[in-house]
Order: sequence, then C-alpha cells, then structure tokens
Amino acid sequence: MKFRNLGSALGFSCVCAWQLAAHTTPAFAQAVAGVTEKEIAIGSCSALEGPSSALGTQTVAGAKAYFSLTNDEGGVNGRKLRLIAYDNSYDPAKTQGCFDKLMADKVFALGFFVGTPTAVKYLPLAEENKIPVVGLFTGAQILYAPMRHWIITVRASYYDETREQIDGMWNTLGYRKIGVIYPDDAFGAAVLDGVRIALKGHEAEPIAVASYQRQTANVVADQQYAGGKSTGGRTRGAPNTVAPIVKHAHAAGWKPLFLTFSFVGTEELITEAGEEADGMVVTQVVPPYYLTDLKTVALYRRTLGQYAPSERPSFVSLEGFVDAMVLVEGLKGAGKEPTRAGRIRGSESVHQLDVGLGPQLKLDYSAKDHKGFDHVIPSVIRSGRPVPFTDWRTAAPK
Repeated sequence: MKFRNLGSALGFSCVCAWQLAAHTTPAFAQAVAGVTEKEIAIGSCSALEGPSSALGTQTVAGAKAYFSLTNDEGGVNGRKLRLIAYDNSYDPAKTQGCFDKLMADKVFALGFFVGTPTAVKYLPLAEENKIPVVGLFTGAQILYAPMRHWIITVRASYYDETREQIDGMWNTLGYRKIGVIYPDDAFGAAVLDGVRIALKGHEAEPIAVASYQRQTANVVADQQYAGGKSTGGRTRGAPNTVAPIVKHAHAAGWKPLFLTFSFVGTEELITEAGEEADGMVVTQVVPPYYLTDLKTVALYRRTLGQYAPSERPSFVSLEGFVDAMVLVEGLKGAGKEPTRAGRIRGSESVHQLDVGLGPQLKLDYSAKDHKGFDHVIPSVIRSGRPVPFTDWRTAAPK
C-alpha cells in the first residue's frame, strides 16, 4: 500500500531557488540536524524497561517495522530512515536526560513516545527546541488544547474515549452509578477529567472515585466497592495495575461492568487477568490487529512478520506502525530537502486521507488542527479476545 505524495510544502522565491540549486545535496543536508545525503535520523524516548515496558517496546517495534519497509522501498526521497530509541522507563525524572541524548545525536524529528507523565515533560522541550514530535502513545488533552505547533498527534484523545464510554453506558445501558479507579499521576488525572466532563454533559458526577499508586493497585477495589457499589467501574492504568483490581473485585463478589482505555495494553491485560478479563470493555483508537480485510492492518501483519517475526501482533504495535506511516507521509510532504518547519507543513497539508483503517479513520490536519483521528472503537473482551462493537447493548454483562 502506498500513500499519495502530497508534494513539497516548501515555497522559495526565484532567487532562493537559484541559490539552493547552486549547492549540492550534501551541503544542504549538513545544515539540517539529523539529515544527511543518505539518511534521516528520528529519535524516540519511551518505556523500554520497567513495568510499562511492553507499551514502549511494542510501539517501537511497530514503528521500526514500517521504517524497514520504507527503507527497502527506497526510503523517503532517496534517504533511508534510522530510528534511535532510548529508554525512560515511563519515569518523568528521566525525560530530560533522554531528550538531551537525542539532541546530542542531532535527530531530525521525534516520535513514538509513551505515557502522559513523560509527555508533559517532553512537550515544552520540543517546543523550545523547535523539533517536530509525531505520534505519542497518550491521549491526554494537554497534547490537543491549546494546539501546539511542533506536536503532531495521531490517536483520538482520552476525552474522545471517555465520551464514547459514558454516552454508551448512560444512553444505551441506562447506567447512572459510575465510579472511577485511577492511578495517582498525570495520566490518571487526565482521564478523570475526561470522565467528569463527559458526565457533566448528563448533569451527573462519578458516584465514587478512588486513586492508587501503581504499586498498590489491589487495595482500591475495596475502597470503590465500599464507596457506592457502582454499576460501571472504570479503571485506568497499565495492565499490571488494572488486572489486579479486576481480579480482587471479582474475588470480593463485586462484578460491575469494568471499562478501561486503549493505553492499558489489551493483550497484556488479557494475559494478566485471564478469565477475569472477560466482559471488560476497552476502547481502542486503531482497529483490531486481526481484521486483515483492512488494507493497513493486512500490511502491518505482513510487515511485522517479515521484519519482527518474534513480535506478537497487538493494538500497541499497530498504533506504532500507523504513527510511523503518518511520520513518513509528513516527511514526503516536506520535499527533497526537508527542514523541521517543512516537516510540520507537510503534515498540515494532509486532508481527509484514507489510511486503510476503515472509512471512519481518515487522517486530517490543518494549520489550526494537529489532531489526526477522532474516532474511537469500543471493544468487549470475550473468551480472551477483544471484539469490536457498535451497539453498546453488546457490552451489557451476561
């Protein structure tokens, strides 16, 4: 599958064009960080180690697979892509050091970051250094509003996910008692805000709220259960925190409809929670990785099998793959002599682009909007498999 070439987003006067032509490509490349005659370097900081490492390693694996495919097809305007990926362990304290390493490597652009607590640290650094960031594995509202010139997001936001969940439970299932269990960090705060805003649209509030440190996930189910026995129990966090909450709640005899976010890592959640995961609703921002009738999902499966055969297909690596596609498309739009500013304009020239993920997932950017997708795909776990649905009655406990 090939995207259409959006053409150069750079505009030069006649004099500038003549001057540029007088220089060789290597001379231009040396003046732009991360760009040589043969290569473009992209940098990444994500959780490659620690409790959230599955999210980081899978995101990077999907991105690397697409880069490998692109390179084997000739690269971008004749240049091969090189991904330099460092670990930050999902730890905000490590963000400055990781960012500094990438700046020392003189990368052209950044991508494939994971997590809200770290993203809030990287955003001002990227803006200060005027370096593009494409594809962050977080839907925190801080990425979207106010619009940030140097940040190109791809996925739907947490506000989009919470609105889909709350409206589905409220309008279709008739649930009125909705509680929230969330990690006590920037990620948890972001999604709790989304829940409250979505409930406010129904003139309601959460019936109970409980937070936890990621190391103490087991105890909060008791707090939530005692606080109001909600019919909709919403959990937020990595699978190694969500799974214990669900298992502990079920052991205590409390079995509401549990819902969680795309960020959780659906496959790891199913592995950790086992049969207890059945019936959980997980909203997704990309289609299921097994729907190979979709062109890009089929391409992802073939590419992952070719370049990362030991990598298990997942929602997370599929999202990394799609993020890499978006980054590459913007590079094409930046022209044969890319600049960082041209990279941003390349993305801004993408309008209603069919990326092969279904009719509702079309990529759309502008100079006033750097958010790619709005669409959310709810899924319910049945017999250890996430099954997408459009009718929320499908999610009602059986």
